[in-house]
Amino acid sequence: MKIVKMELSLEQREELLSTLKARFEKNMNRHEGLEWANVQAKLEANSEKLWSLHEMEATGGEPDVVGYDKETGEYIFYDCSPESPKGRRSFCYDREALESRKQHKPENSVMDMAAAMGIELLTEEQYRELQELGNFDLKTSSWVQTPDNIRKLGGAIFCDRRYDTVFVYHNGAESYYAARGFRGSLRV
Repeated sequence: MKIVKMELSLEQREELLSTLKARFEKNMNRHEGLEWANVQAKLEANSEKLWSLHEMEATGGEPDVVGYDKETGEYIFYDCSPESPKGRRSFCYDREALESRKQHKPENSVMDMAAAMGIELLTEEQYRELQELGNFDLKTSSWVQTPDNIRKLGGAIFCDRRYDTVFVYHNGAESYYAARGFRGSLRV
């Protein structure tokens, strides 16, 4: 098993912070009332979370701040790429689904990749919150956290936006498609 170094070089940190700041300033509607200096201070104090954001960015997620939890003092980041992140497509839902495939196994599963990145898969509720901030997944779809009762029966759920409406669908958890990926969340 490959050991992943969860630390960024100074150059990677600076480049990521610059990218995140530019995205933050360009999309103020996603985080009204929040200040970048406070977000940056939190990020600089937590290199592991910064590494996770780097992974989100590297796989095409375009993470951005979408909220602040006053109780915990955490900033909430979601993948805000217009379409499901390109570097996270063509994966089945979880390890069990991956192992159940006899032929044409995908490279990975959504749940395994999210865990390796240190992020959480969006819930259906979070996905709907994201869609309040813009129009996402107009051509692609994104797996979301699946309730246990559905997963136990072999299914998994995903969402997209069509006809100016957010739809929730189901599929066998072992299925995977070139236009279906996943979006994550991270609390810092």
